[in-house]
Formats: sequence, structure tokens, C-alpha cells
Amino acid sequence: MARRSGSKTPKKPITWKALKRIARMYVYIRPFQGEFLLGMLFLLLSSGSNLAFPAFLGDLVDAAQNDAARINPIALTLGGLLLAQAVFSFGRIVFFERVAQRALAALRQAMYGHLIDLPLPFFHQRRVGELTSRLQSDIGVLQETFTSTLAEFIRQIVVITGGIALLTYTSWKLTAFMLAILPVVILLAVVFGGRIRKYSKQVQDASADSNTVVEESLSAIATVKAYTNEDRERSRYKESTLHVARLAITGGILRGAFASFLILGLFGALVAVVWKGTSLIATGELAAGQLFSFVIYSGFIGGSIGGMADVYARLQKAVGATEALLDMLDEAIEESSEAVPTTLPDPLPGTPAVSFQEVDFAYPSRPDVPVLQGFSLDIDPGMQVALVGPSGAGKTTVVQLLLRFHEAAEGSLAFYGHPSTSLAKKAWRAQTAWVPQDVILFGHSIRENIAYGRPDASDADIQQAAKEANAWEFIQRFPDGMDTQIGERGVQLSGGQRQRIAIARAVLRDPQILLLDEATSSLDAESEGLVQEALQRLMQGRTSLVIAHRLSTVRTADRIAFLDGGRVVEFGTHAELMTLADGKYRHFVDQQMR
Repeated sequence: MARRSGSKTPKKPITWKALKRIARMYVYIRPFQGEFLLGMLFLLLSSGSNLAFPAFLGDLVDAAQNDAARINPIALTLGGLLLAQAVFSFGRIVFFERVAQRALAALRQAMYGHLIDLPLPFFHQRRVGELTSRLQSDIGVLQETFTSTLAEFIRQIVVITGGIALLTYTSWKLTAFMLAILPVVILLAVVFGGRIRKYSKQVQDASADSNTVVEESLSAIATVKAYTNEDRERSRYKESTLHVARLAITGGILRGAFASFLILGLFGALVAVVWKGTSLIATGELAAGQLFSFVIYSGFIGGSIGGMADVYARLQKAVGATEALLDMLDEAIEESSEAVPTTLPDPLPGTPAVSFQEVDFAYPSRPDVPVLQGFSLDIDPGMQVALVGPSGAGKTTVVQLLLRFHEAAEGSLAFYGHPSTSLAKKAWRAQTAWVPQDVILFGHSIRENIAYGRPDASDADIQQAAKEANAWEFIQRFPDGMDTQIGERGVQLSGGQRQRIAIARAVLRDPQILLLDEATSSLDAESEGLVQEALQRLMQGRTSLVIAHRLSTVRTADRIAFLDGGRVVEFGTHAELMTLADGKYRHFVDQQMR
């Protein structure tokens, strides 16, 4: 049964190693550590003032019985405590929020900056949804941790330890009695609550599966009807909804039992503490006000112990989120800007613009499936070379290696006589332009998409590039012209229009080497003619490598390289290759002419 993809923050055990990894995040808090320490101070003051309330309330009860003159001063003290706690709570929230938001903004920037510098194989192994979840959900978990979970954890520790100390000071006998009863009840309630949450999650998952049945069947309703499977889909939905109902009923029974347990357990423990306390009052070992304070402190401690399970679960999620983020930050980036020169050296005289020599390559995700084997090809400056061959022959892989998205396992690749490994990838890519088959445009204006080839270009240069790409005519027809918003991935443009925008981007870049990957394969005849004309204009005088299946694109190339089995098996002009009686290229042409 299909489920929607998504990345969920895992829970990790809180170990010493995990805590040391979390400590690495302190680097993002360090610039704001002054405000962080102020927030911690306000947190401690808020927790301390909270612990003082039951003591003064008990004094107020005793004053009503023994010394009425003290009632007003104690009430004023309680009012002051309330005001102080309000100020301390406000300061704690404000300072923690300021630190958390600025620290996490820095973390998001560091994460995105690191992600965008990772090599392409990393993105082939990860889903975009997972990566965006790391930036949103996982950092959101850390935001919750820094702003509330950490503060709640410290507050509960202070309340539990401070409360028990004050209870012991008030009456060690009643404290020992309370600690023998209340924590056991609370721990049982936590375990019980965990089982209820487990069933609630199962109900949510089962409900999601049920919704998936509806979504799948309705989105493919034509197929359902064509194959007369309405009864099968009804049966699937009936089974899934009955499963949801069974789980929900079991969960309801557990919730009912839990409510009964709380009434019997917690209130029973409270009654037992009050009973023991009144016994001590009767013997003169405890005052009524002290018992009143004791009961309130017991409630504070019980609530804090019960809340520790939820805080611990949130801290486990924070550990999981931190480890997931740090794992990505530990991934090696594509290259360091300091590792190699950022500019290309001058071309060596008499050398090819691009030279592959006995290159072997297999994709990291499929290391046992070779794509290129002994691949060799020289492309002279200004030459137009067309790559032709069956699917899987390695044509697109050649372009990927030229852009240095991947590195060859064996053999060598050189640019103008310089080994590729001695050149900065960014510096080399700055000299190339790539027009892929599946053009990716950004959800901005036409102007911004063309300017992506050279962000500092003037409006005149952008307009000239659009004209050379045969795009200016249709751009002018839009009411907003160059400022037309084209939607996500350019969905508001036709395939031919998207291709011409991509060509205009390449024209504006003015590259030394042009890479075209089946740029006209999915276009109609009219669009193909316009795109082909623009491409011929773009390739004029430039070193170009063209992947194409259509004869109209191939036959005008200076040289044609026919690939088969990951190597060049035929190389020459169209006329030369057509003279080979049993040539693979000739067979390719014959198929095109049928």
C-alpha cells in the first residue's frame, strides 16, 4: 500500500556521545551567549520564585489561624512574587527566542551553503523532500528545543530537586511517605500514557493508509472503470476503514482505563498524603499551613515527574535531528575554493579543447554497471561534434563528465592540454554552457531566468540574447514582456519556449564550450525549426558537443562520434561515415529515413 514520502525526525537515545555531538551546535549560539546566559538566569529566577509560592501560601493559612496581622504582608509578598515571576518568565521567553531564532538562522544558512556545495552524486542518493525536511522539520525541532524544551527540562529538574528539599525540610516523615507512593503512581501513568500514544499513532497511520486507497483509486478512476475493479476498490476501502475502527476502539478502551487509573491512582495518592499529614497534625508534628504547602509541592513534583517523559521524548527527537543535520554537515563538499586556482591557465598551443583518453566510468549508485569503457575522444577548438548512439551508450554520461559532475575512475580528461584534476571545477564550468533536454527554469520572471547565465548582464544584453535565441518574438507577445512570471519550473511556457529561454541563457553566458543534450528531441516541427536555428547561431565559432537522435541536427556537425558499449566505434563526417557499408551510423541514418 503506497504512502506519501516524507522525512520524519528519528528519536535517538540520549548518550554521552550524542550529547557531545549536540554540543557542536553551540558554535551557532556562541555569538549570542550573553543573551543565552541572561535567559538561563531568568529561567532559574522564575523556577525559584515558583517554588516560593507554596511556602508563602502555607504561611498565609497558618496566619489565618494564629496571627491575623501577618495576612496582609504575606498577601503583598505573594503579589510581589507573582509580579517577579511574570517579569522573569517574560525575560526568559524573549531572550531564549532571540537566541534561538538568530542561531537557527545561522544554522540554516550554513546548512544550505553546505548543501549547495555538495557533489552531484550526493543528490542522486537523496530525495529533495528529505533534504528540505532537514532544513525545515529538523531545524524546527531544534528551535523548539532551544526555546521551550531545554527551559522546561531545567525548570522541571529545579522544581523536583528543590521541591523535594523543601518537603524534606517541612517534614521528612511525610516526604518519605509521599515518595513511597506518588512517584510509583506517576511512573505507571507515564507507561500507560505511552501505550495510548502508540495506539493513537497506529490509528493515524491506518487512517493515512485508508486515505491513500481513496486517493489512488480516484486519481486513477479511468483505469479502475476500464478494468471493472470498482468492487475490488470498495473491498480495499472497507477493509482499511474497519482496521481503523478496530484500532480506535482498542484505543478508546485504553483511554477509559487510563482515566479510571488516574482517578484511583493520583487522587488516591493525594488522599493518602492528606490522611498521613492530618495524622501528623494531630500529634503536633505538622502545622495546617505546612500540610497545605506540602500538598501543593507534591502536586508540583508530581506534575514535573509526569512531564519528564514528554520532555525526554522531545530531547530524543532533538538528538535525532542534531545527528541528521551533523551527518549532512560532515559530508565532503565538491571542492574547496582554496584547494585549486580559481582561474583557468592559458591553453597550451596545439592541444584539443577537450580530450578524453581511455576513460572508464560507472555511476557510484551502480558501481558494477560500467557506462564508459576505454572511451577516447578529442574535440578541437571551434569544432562541432555530435554524439550518436543507442540508449545507454553513455552519451549523457560524457556531458556529465565534461561538466565534472562526476570524475572518471580510470583514464584522463584534459581541457586545452591541462589535466582536469588540476583545474577548479567552478572555474571550468564558468567557461561552459549546458542546454539539457529537460530544461529546468526557475519560478521567476523571464528576465531573471535568462540572466541566470550572467547575473550582472545589462537589460540590453539580455534582450539581445533573447533575440539570438529566437525567443524575443514570443516574449513581446506577453503583456508583461520580460517581467512575465513563468511559474514553477516554467510550467506556463511551452516546451519550445522553455528551450529558447535556456538557449538565451547560454547565449548570454558566451561560453567557450557548449554542451547540448538532445535539446530538440521533444519538440514539434515548428518549434524544432526555431530552436535549431537558434542553436546553429549559438554554436557558430564555439567548441560544441551535441547529443542528438535527429538526422537534421547531426548531419551539419563537423564530426560525428558514434558510441556503442561505452566507447567511440565510428568517428568522422556525415559523408565519411555514410561510406561504411555496414556502419552503425549508416544504419542509424537508414532508420531515420524510413
